[in-house]
Amino acid sequence: MSDALACGRRRFRTFNVVDDFNREALHIEVDTSLTSTRLVRIFEQLKRDNGLPQVLRSDNGPEFLGEPFTQWTKADGVAIQYLHPGKPNQNAYIERFNRTFREEVLDQHLFARLEDVREAAHRWMIDCNEARPHDSLGGLTPAEYRVTRAGSPTFAVSA
Repeated sequence: MSDALACGRRRFRTFNVVDDFNREALHIEVDTSLTSTRLVRIFEQLKRDNGLPQVLRSDNGPEFLGEPFTQWTKADGVAIQYLHPGKPNQNAYIERFNRTFREEVLDQHLFARLEDVREAAHRWMIDCNEARPHDSLGGLTPAEYRVTRAGSPTFAVSA
């Protein structure tokens, strides 16, 4: 996703990672540039904190096609499932997540600094994971669902 700071001259991007298993937001990265190498660092952090998925579903952005990222996924045994161009419905969970994130965070605030965006995104992510029940999860929050299913593998992550 992309947006701009209040001054309008400085654009930024967000990279959102959602676990398809329990709809949990695992990470929201905010910066002016998100490269293939940066994605590797993010997924290394996720690997330490949560383990890695068997399948990563993503669009065909250059950061997902870059050699550092594709080599890293091969080395770590993570399959990449690329969406067909023009078919965002193939990644419906992240599309819904992105729409809600845009409406509730990016469209509701004028941010002066990247740090302000990062802080708002982090607070929203915690609320989304710990305070918002999902009908698809039997009325549980993503965090509650993960705890009730502890030991169940995470099958795919959308980015």
